[in-house]
Amino acid sequence: MERGNSKHGTVLDEQMAQEVRGSIQGVAGGRADEWHTPEPPGEDQPRVTIAPNGDFGRGIPDGVGSAQGEALSRFGSFLGRSAFPGDRAALEASARGMNAPDDVLRRIMSLPEGRTFENTADAWHASEGGTA
Repeated sequence: MERGNSKHGTVLDEQMAQEVRGSIQGVAGGRADEWHTPEPPGEDQPRVTIAPNGDFGRGIPDGVGSAQGEALSRFGSFLGRSAFPGDRAALEASARGMNAPDDVLRRIMSLPEGRTFENTADAWHASEGGTA
């Protein structure tokens, strides 16, 4: 009886495995059909980048990574999601429950009384004009 996997000898099996090793263990896309590989942009097309115009701050001068952006992030990290939408008292209770530092509590206490804040950015901009 002849087995289906013994059609070739050991030497030929090793040679065939060596021929396809680049496709199996090669770089990304080595096994994909050629039409799956993305083409580079043409001469009349802009280059692809993860940060258009080299701007990670979303086009805002005081965006992510700036002192203003970091201050907003710190302010928001001491406000729980359950505080929103909420007024100054709800935000203060949330911040105290999260052991907020004094500067964050001062900013919350500067919020106008009787106003409901929808999110962290809304409260940030209402507190002392959103300045760091």
